[in-house]
Amino acid sequence: MFRKGVGGKAPTPMMLGIDVSSCSLHSALCSQEAVAPKWRKQVQNNMAGIRELLAATPADIPMVVEPTGRYSLLLVEQARAAGRRVLLAPPRESHIYLKSFNPRGKTDALDGRGLAWYGLTHPLREYPVKSVTVDTLDQMLSARKGLAKALSNLTLQAHSLPRAADVIAPSIQHLRQRIREIDKQIAAQTKEHPEFGVARNLQKVPGVGAVTAAAVTSRLCAKQFVHPDQFVAYVGLDVALNDSGKIKGRGRLSKHGDAELRRLLFMCAKANLRCKESPFKDQYQRERAKGLASTAALCAVARKIACVLWSMHKHNAVYDAARVSRRAKKEEEAPQQPGA
Repeated sequence: MFRKGVGGKAPTPMMLGIDVSSCSLHSALCSQEAVAPKWRKQVQNNMAGIRELLAATPADIPMVVEPTGRYSLLLVEQARAAGRRVLLAPPRESHIYLKSFNPRGKTDALDGRGLAWYGLTHPLREYPVKSVTVDTLDQMLSARKGLAKALSNLTLQAHSLPRAADVIAPSIQHLRQRIREIDKQIAAQTKEHPEFGVARNLQKVPGVGAVTAAAVTSRLCAKQFVHPDQFVAYVGLDVALNDSGKIKGRGRLSKHGDAELRRLLFMCAKANLRCKESPFKDQYQRERAKGLASTAALCAVARKIACVLWSMHKHNAVYDAARVSRRAKKEEEAPQQPGA
């Protein structure tokens, strides 16, 4: 991040911002000495273009990249192989920063420069690269999500278009069969690889099925959250307070991060309502007794389930219903912070 100092002066922080698209890489090398970039460069998003960019960039200068799926993966892998540091620009936060940095327009060249300055002014972590097994499982889960969404849309159409129901019915049946098949593949994937061995333990938590256990294990393996609150925030189950003027202590879910995993955890919370004995069902009833609406109470249960799953994965522990109940009781007895 720093160039060597000249004449005893302190080194100057420098950063290479790279805006990634499907066909090109727009980069800008910036330092804190001046607002204008040291240089700009546009190359093709392929092996030859990446080699050209790496050759033009000093080896000690980090790169800042937004995650763009498959488009940024080749760049990150090649830069890592060459011994370069690649930093992750969080999509939501960096998007807000880029809009404020370039309020009058948006181009790939401006975004490359903005990402460089985002790296110079914000502490960023290393760009995470998934293992092959984690990436395979993630793609299966993503495919299942698409199939489930298509099934839901067609089922709604079948109800709203009764005269066309016979035409839609075969497609609905086919999608249901494909989802059952991919569920079997997901279960087999978690059994075959030791990396996902904890997924079988997670299924012992009331309401947690094979798909949710696989999705949670995949995210926890890839992200390595050091605290349960980080995982809760990642799935958007954390509470964002709105405290201004006469509005005091009102909160709502942030809904940042992984929406599909948030949906799965919410469905796990709903499944607990059908359990005969479950500490999460008891928690739901306590939350309702406090005056929370049903959805808010279920969100609180989903948040608790997320924390339990994180703890089991982190410590390779087995599910203990008595321990969950004792911990929930202690949290209720603890004094609440104002506005909590």
